Amino acid sequence: MALQPKDWEDLKIARQLLENQGIAVKITHMLGTPIEKGFEMLPGNWRERVGDVTRSALTKAIDMAISTMNHAPVQTPSNRWHKIAVAATGGIGGFFGLAALAAELPISTTIMLRSIADVARSEGEDIDSTASQLACLEVFALGGKSANDNAAESGYFAVRAALARTLSKATEYVAQKGIAQKSAPALVRLIVQIAERFSIQVSEKAAAQALPAIGAAGGALINTLFIDHFQDMARGHFIIRRLERQYGPEIVREAYEAIPEA
Repeated sequence: MALQPKDWEDLKIARQLLENQGIAVKITHMLGTPIEKGFEMLPGNWRERVGDVTRSALTKAIDMAISTMNHAPVQTPSNRWHKIAVAATGGIGGFFGLAALAAELPISTTIMLRSIADVARSEGEDIDSTASQLACLEVFALGGKSANDNAAESGYFAVRAALARTLSKATEYVAQKGIAQKSAPALVRLIVQIAERFSIQVSEKAAAQALPAIGAAGGALINTLFIDHFQDMARGHFIIRRLERQYGPEIVREAYEAIPEA
């Protein structure tokens, strides 16, 4: 089955979003300063600390973001309001520096997950369903290379394949027991696997905020760019899922891979 012209155009938009530049490149362009300078200013144990903070942030964000949504029919996502909210938390984090990351990241992550769910709903997802809720969480694994990745393992479908088994077990568990039981092994493994990728981008955000003279205004700008990145990942991801429901996963993937790189 061939994709309809409108769906083909949507698929091209999704590919452009999902295979685009990472957050580090975008931050570097915005600041006009290589982000590597910020990494040099982070403490030696910072990557380990970021991993702990990231796992904690994802765990706290899971049910808060979904439970606060108005489960209304499909509508345009409120991207602008979520950006304003995340910018405010970034401004506070930028003012107090790296020490505030552990307090700021759970709040920012919850707002971003709420925004991701909003995008999901606009693409026809039933956000009351377990599969849709965990697909929202999956977005945090997109657009960030793991330290163990090679080029073939960092593309959109490669990341989804890497998460597929863990995601399936977590979906089965949550459908039976509910998402509140976040200490369940199936859900813990999923969070750890997603956090491995999300923490790469959190480290890049932390490195940018470590640069001298970033301050509150810089923190707000970095957080705005951070949520903009994940809103893009969410839009691409849920366009793909919408098309998969219509045409089937194999047809969508073949069409996706046939699109020339920009």
